[in-house]
Amino acid sequence: MKKLILLSFILFVTPLYSEEPNNLDELLEQVKRERVLEKEELLDRESKFKNAHSKQKKILAIAEKKLKEEEERSTSLKATYESYDSEIKKQKRILDENMGTLGELDGIVKQIAGELDSIIDTSLVSAQKPDRDKILNLLSTRKELPSYEELEELWLLAMDEMIESGKVVRFPGKIVTASGNEVEQDITRIGVFNAISAGRFLRALPESGILMEPGRQPGQRFLDMAQEIESADTGIHPFPIDPTRGAMLALLVQVPDLKNRVEQGGLIGYVILVIGIIGILLALERLVVLFLTNRKVKEQLNSEEPDDNPLGRIMLVYKNNPEMDAETLGLKLDEAILKEMPILQRGLWTIALLAAVSPLLGLLGTVTGIIETFQSITLYGTGDPRVMSGGISQALVTTVMGLLVAIPLLLFHGYLASKSNGLIQILDEKSMAFVALLAEENRKKVFGQSQYQNIKKEDSPKISSTNQNNNEPEFFIPDDE
Repeated sequence: MKKLILLSFILFVTPLYSEEPNNLDELLEQVKRERVLEKEELLDRESKFKNAHSKQKKILAIAEKKLKEEEERSTSLKATYESYDSEIKKQKRILDENMGTLGELDGIVKQIAGELDSIIDTSLVSAQKPDRDKILNLLSTRKELPSYEELEELWLLAMDEMIESGKVVRFPGKIVTASGNEVEQDITRIGVFNAISAGRFLRALPESGILMEPGRQPGQRFLDMAQEIESADTGIHPFPIDPTRGAMLALLVQVPDLKNRVEQGGLIGYVILVIGIIGILLALERLVVLFLTNRKVKEQLNSEEPDDNPLGRIMLVYKNNPEMDAETLGLKLDEAILKEMPILQRGLWTIALLAAVSPLLGLLGTVTGIIETFQSITLYGTGDPRVMSGGISQALVTTVMGLLVAIPLLLFHGYLASKSNGLIQILDEKSMAFVALLAEENRKKVFGQSQYQNIKKEDSPKISSTNQNNNEPEFFIPDDE
């Protein structure tokens, strides 16, 4: 079967490599030649395989030999390691016994070095004397015991920090301004608490040791103190001290100012602010008008000629109607007073309305802020208080703004109402006085001058007895007959 397959393969391949035989004899010769060639090729392959097999056996023998050597070496190293480990434990035990309290000293030195390193990193003195903490970094991380020189250097560094904390020093250095520019100028350091430059406070950046000018500064009186101590050479000067070494100054940037407070109130806060401005302007306008009117009325009380003021217009009504009876004159004077009242009381109702509306708007802002807070709690939970801070700020700020607007408006309204009522009372009193004068003149005309004097003398004790307990003017008002 194999010969048949081989013959078929030869018959198939032979035309590809040789010429086509012309007869069967040539075909047989060609098959024999191919068989010899194939047998030689197979023998050559078999020889190569046997050679490769012998090489593999040699490589395997070498590898087995090396493995055995390494196993023996591993056993030897393991025994050496165990002997060294026991010796190390023994020597460590001897070391611990010989060290005694030196081990505690090493721990204390590392602790002190670590604590002092954190102080030096945040100290303002480091801006003047950089790279002071190299020995601290070495002592806090090294496992060996510190030497005497290193302990002395640690002690000197702590003493230097304590001494510098009581000094006021001026030195040149680099600072970062609020706009982000790096400039070099003179810096005044007050101990380890504050640093100022050009009348402005500075704070240290622990990461880089650079002094930076905060975006917001303390009040103006503190800035004046800073300028005063920078310009002074000797003497005692008042100055604020930050015991937190810059932490309070850093928190100052986060404290909202007046603008931020108003923005926290939202739309309702702006409405309250507009109402307050309108109410204050209206109150000031009314205050000026009533002040000028009151002065004119007081001047009119000492003058007989009517002028352009409420009392002058009341007096003008009296002078323009000399022949009128007392009752009619009283009605005309009442009409004139009623015309003056809206002028004197103008705007008071508006001020009272604004004073009543502003706390209601504050309450509205409180309610909307609480609603917003509960919505934030519903969406994000109570894990982060900053999520709720917006609604709470609106709730509190609008309430404060409403009260701050309502209180001065109520005070203005009370004062202005009392001033206007005082002027109206003066007009009422003078109108009654004009009616009494007219009645007296009419009675003189009816009874005559001599007879009127006798009647006045007879009636005067009765009149004085009835009015002796008050300061009202004693007017004699005759009967209508």
